[in-house]
Amino acid sequence: MSREPLTDTYVAAIQHDLVELPPDTTRVGVVRRPTGWFHAAVDENQPELGPPTDLLEAFHNAEEDMKIQGLCEEGAHNAAWDQVGFGKAYREYLERSSDAKAALSELEDRLESGESLALVCYENTEKKRCHRTILRERLEETIP
Repeated sequence: MSREPLTDTYVAAIQHDLVELPPDTTRVGVVRRPTGWFHAAVDENQPELGPPTDLLEAFHNAEEDMKIQGLCEEGAHNAAWDQVGFGKAYREYLERSSDAKAALSELEDRLESGESLALVCYENTEKKRCHRTILRERLEETIP
């Protein structure tokens, strides 16, 4: 049985045993502002790979506006994602931020050396869009 060197999941899935990761997989948090309980669920956190603060603030403000307009949590989340151009803005951040590029390079090196990584953040991507998916796709471009 082969397994992927790179996967992603969300913190609640780890906390509630909803995901099965091989024991040698390093759980890498990719959040800007981790909580204590988040740190307890991951092996490390790379805050440079979390969305930049200004993008997060614009997104959360738009999301709150959508909720006030009556959208459910998932609907507000995804509508705000579109409204602020989150995906495009996050990709641009990964390309222009020297800190993000350095963190990406480190993860690429680790993947190339054979380490298995699981990217972890807060969002359940079954219903919500998430930067973690964009990050995984970006890293998959470099896996041989």
